[in-house]
Amino acid sequence: MDELRAAIGRYVVLPSEETLTAVTLWVAASHIQPALQHAPRLAVVGPTKGCGKSRVLDVLHETVHKPMMTVNTSPAVVFRVIGEDPPTLLVDEADTIFGPKAGDKEDLRGLLNAGHQRNRPAWRISGPEHKATAFPTFAMAALAGIGDLPDTIMDRAVVLRMQKRKPGERIAPFRSRYSVPELNALRDRLTAWLAPLRSTAEGLVPQMPVEDRAADTWEPLVIVADLAGGHWPSRARAACLAMTRNEVVQDEQTTLKTRLLRDIRRVFEQQGDQEALRSHDLLAALIQDAEAPWAEYGTKGLNAYHLANLLRDFGISPANHRFENGRQAKAYARNQFLDAWARYCPDPAPPAPADGETVVARRAQGKPLSPPTGTLPIGPPGGPAGPRPTR
Repeated sequence: MDELRAAIGRYVVLPSEETLTAVTLWVAASHIQPALQHAPRLAVVGPTKGCGKSRVLDVLHETVHKPMMTVNTSPAVVFRVIGEDPPTLLVDEADTIFGPKAGDKEDLRGLLNAGHQRNRPAWRISGPEHKATAFPTFAMAALAGIGDLPDTIMDRAVVLRMQKRKPGERIAPFRSRYSVPELNALRDRLTAWLAPLRSTAEGLVPQMPVEDRAADTWEPLVIVADLAGGHWPSRARAACLAMTRNEVVQDEQTTLKTRLLRDIRRVFEQQGDQEALRSHDLLAALIQDAEAPWAEYGTKGLNAYHLANLLRDFGISPANHRFENGRQAKAYARNQFLDAWARYCPDPAPPAPADGETVVARRAQGKPLSPPTGTLPIGPPGGPAGPRPTR
């Protein structure tokens, strides 16, 4: 375990010592999967490209039990590969599965959501006789992507929040010729040690420093630490506490940022959806809302620095804008918020029309529709003589 931890640390810069401990334990836990009741996810997320997410998967691929990369693998293949001794799924570019560009990936999303707990099969019609067949989904999975994954994954995951390396941070180059044999040798030693202990691991009920879903996720890692002994039991529990507390803080910040997006949208609506709002006008409107937390944010209320910092993760920043009077001022453009509003606080879908009711009739608000009068305009639609678009 100590050698595995040192090897992972040579190839990847992780956010903290606790994170390095967690990755080491997660790798080891993959070798006792048949004994586990929960298959913890490893969410390897970062704000941008180049944060080392794919390199983490490279190292995992050479050390975990029966690795299976699923970047371009069809869900049907994954369903049939998972069995009593499941592989360890490694999913790169997971944001393409769960994000707005996911497309038709519902089967794979369902598998990754259900596979955290044993005895959650996926039922499919299979074979020439078209029989209903239960396919097991239970398998540990590491998912790497840009930005947070859905709550259904993050709540069941040990979360690695990767960052770009600083200039002084050095790692060993990952070269297949000598890196893979070194890591494979560690993998084989893990298998030789842990495979005979699967029945022992199945009967262990470790003392957990956390409860509920966090305990389900971290229990396999703590079991491995208790099997290893020495400093590993205390190190594992310390990592569990530190990383789960960090996610609680992260969740609170995410909730606060979503509230900020909603409140800013409301301010723009109150101001007639102007093209841009001065930074100090936007701040004043936010602080004046007695039901919002902004007047008490920080030590003296929300200020321009706080506002820019909270919006930075959404790719939103103030810029110089020229207003009607010809003066320039720092302002937030409304079009910068459109993507974030659509992703994080979309408008509720309008109710579907009732049977027999048309959209035009509903807009008329009960007034009888007048028959068209006059003559049709001559010329192409939208041209100089064409009809003007109605609002």
